[in-house]
Amino acid sequence: MTSLNETHDPALSSWVESANSADTDFPIQNLPFGVFRRAGTTEAFRGGVAIGDQILDLAAVRTARAIRSTAAANALRAASGASLNALMAMGPDAWSALRLALSRALRAGSPAQVKLGGALVAQREAEMARPASVGDFTDFYTSIHHATAVGRLFRPDNPLLPNYKWVPIAYHGRASSIGTSGQRFARPKGQILPAGANTPVYEACKRLDYELELGAFVGIGNALGTSVPMDKAERHLFGLVLLNDWSARDIQAWEYQPLGPFLAKSFATTISPWIVTMEALQPYRAAWTRPDGDPQPLPHLDSPDNRAQGAIDIALEVWIESERMRGEHSGPSLLSRSNFRDSYWTWAQMLAHHTSNGCNLATGDLFGSGTQSGPRPEEGGALLELSKGGKEPVTLANGETRSFVEDGDTITFRAACMAPGRARIGFGACAGTVMPAL
Repeated sequence: MTSLNETHDPALSSWVESANSADTDFPIQNLPFGVFRRAGTTEAFRGGVAIGDQILDLAAVRTARAIRSTAAANALRAASGASLNALMAMGPDAWSALRLALSRALRAGSPAQVKLGGALVAQREAEMARPASVGDFTDFYTSIHHATAVGRLFRPDNPLLPNYKWVPIAYHGRASSIGTSGQRFARPKGQILPAGANTPVYEACKRLDYELELGAFVGIGNALGTSVPMDKAERHLFGLVLLNDWSARDIQAWEYQPLGPFLAKSFATTISPWIVTMEALQPYRAAWTRPDGDPQPLPHLDSPDNRAQGAIDIALEVWIESERMRGEHSGPSLLSRSNFRDSYWTWAQMLAHHTSNGCNLATGDLFGSGTQSGPRPEEGGALLELSKGGKEPVTLANGETRSFVEDGDTITFRAACMAPGRARIGFGACAGTVMPAL
């Protein structure tokens, strides 16, 4: 894991004034990476860094020759293309060198301001693309609170299966349907077994749900047949995004027996467009512990560093905006809050276990954390939890109710790391809208 360095200094300010606002997601201490172009144009997509309400165009930075360090300049070249894969493949030393150079160039009083003033594009004028080419997508199940709450709906006497506390459970997802914030998709269709019926029907999903997750992008991979030990696992991770693992609960209930999710999950996954680097999150590291009485991890899932700072304090929120809310201009309604610090498994454990059988990961592979729920009922990360399986509809701020997501609903995730005396590190929005079935 990385150490604190000058880029984390909470006293730093930027010559980009909007980056100095206390409530910005993107202060100079963050500097997340994404891929963009000006909206409404046929410009090439290229790498950018979020700073306040602006995007620093990395191709323009390169043209301006504002970065002098050889290591940073090489990383800048890799980050300037239509995906971040080339940068991600360079490894943590290159990532850190570029982030340091950009931090120094964007600080208040930097002489680079003269060269870079014209390299800014307002975020409101940008179109964001998926930040990396995703070859494989693995979705984990790391919240014990979510696993217990969902298990209780179906197995009241035995909600948590015996392997959960021993192994980071996951399934292999679909990479082709991953989209960025703003994604709009049709309500999925599939086979569903109606209550009391013996024969399934093929129809539109009636129990569509979101799942509040974080995603982690693999930076450097490992060769087939090798494994990554815990003490090196996080050096393989480039950074985190928000992730909505949309789920068709009624399709899933019929098709997952005896294997895992299939059409119930593959129709859409939405991620936020800015990758917050693992280095930027370093000030919000926390000790990782297991509750008294729970089994301790097996050796391949344990390390002193993971115990000392494997957890990350990331506050998460889910918001809903219905068609009626948009018509009334009343704004979205808060559905829940939770925190990634409550996750039962860490990113290092996920990656180490994923490779422990010799599985080869590749640059751009994406992990989902699984639904992030807190210990209290109101901290559920999915409507399945909040509505008790649809039996207790949730009342929204404008009086509407929801058991599951309806057509026209926009679900938005937000997240930030916050603490007194530290810079706020935000993730931006991860929004997706459900359209009627085709």
